[in-house]
Amino acid sequence: MKRIHRSVDRGSADHGWLKARHSFSFAGYHDPNKMNFGVLRVLNDDIIEGGQGFGAHPHENMEIVSIILQGALAHKDSNGNEHVSYKNGLQVMSAGTGIHHSEYNGSDFEITNLLQLWVFPDRKGHTPRYDQSDLNDEEMNNKLCLAVGPKESDAKLWINQKAYFSLGNFEEGVKVSYKKYLEENGLYLFVIDGSLTIAGETLARRDAIGLDGDEDINLEFTSDSKILIIDLPMLV
Repeated sequence: MKRIHRSVDRGSADHGWLKARHSFSFAGYHDPNKMNFGVLRVLNDDIIEGGQGFGAHPHENMEIVSIILQGALAHKDSNGNEHVSYKNGLQVMSAGTGIHHSEYNGSDFEITNLLQLWVFPDRKGHTPRYDQSDLNDEEMNNKLCLAVGPKESDAKLWINQKAYFSLGNFEEGVKVSYKKYLEENGLYLFVIDGSLTIAGETLARRDAIGLDGDEDINLEFTSDSKILIIDLPMLV
């Protein structure tokens, strides 16, 4: 199975202080053909104006991953966690039995751009938790860095699901092969910047492809690029 999600086909919302693009159905955007890819339920590409953000609101039974691409993101939650993450910062929150949190642009003047992804957990009822880490460009220079994974993995941060999030920065002309962590998993590749070829398809900035097969994948970068690969269970 191969699903192509072009950037231009994403849902959109413009609230003035927030400009969002949705790869899957979310809030006022609904497409019955884009409800999820395996356990990946949400992939939002958010731009938040300076001094603005999401006030305290609840979540439960969802693993939430935030990847900061530009600017700063200030997190605060009902468990007492407070942290500001900057470019290449990572945040994970296991909503579990229930948690309230807020997310604001950490600057009053500069925009913040982040990807926020929601993943169904391996079961309901986990204890809520939050954690954060950072990546650096050296860790991602022409290679993939395992940013988020299950607890038993060697990822920077862990979530309650056998899903693996890898990020990498690649130069034009580089070729890379990717082997799945678990044979039964599928792959969802999101092009943050740049362009590449994969599985007979050419993808550009903010395009994505979902693959559900047992073969390794081969990537060839046709410009300098930044990518996210999510290696994830297909059964929800």
